[in-house]
Amino acid sequence: MSSTEPHVMEISKIIERTSKDEQKIALKSYRALTSAIRQLKSDKAEIEIEETEEKIVISVRVLKLLSEILMATSQGKPISIVPIAMEVTTQRAAEILGCSRPHLVKLLENGKISFSKVGKHRRVRFEDLMTYRHKMKQDQKKRMIEIMKSDEESGLYDS
Repeated sequence: MSSTEPHVMEISKIIERTSKDEQKIALKSYRALTSAIRQLKSDKAEIEIEETEEKIVISVRVLKLLSEILMATSQGKPISIVPIAMEVTTQRAAEILGCSRPHLVKLLENGKISFSKVGKHRRVRFEDLMTYRHKMKQDQKKRMIEIMKSDEESGLYDS
């Protein structure tokens, strides 16, 4: 971890419930930021921290994410940001896919989904899980279309 990355304790403070004053500030900031985003003509912007006069170039995509964070904060909602490359346990991966843990382990062992081992525990990258889930949904849709075509050809559907 580099010296510029927040430590876990610092992140946990960010996601705590916000005070009423913080909520008011967040709402005011949200309104100002969304107004500024609408006026941008490129995909990046330079913002300045008035107190330090530090200028930062930031993408509009990140500014939009920041506006969503500000809106949730203004409503007193706790915030959690999860990196896509995050690894999950086999139990959590099974829950995400809506299958049993033993079935998920079979998918891992058969090479259907990549995984790594931490000691004797398997870990699945969230991104790999989402890729498999997307492929699974596409395959289901394709099979349904094939079944419907077969039924139509067999005359199971009346006009």
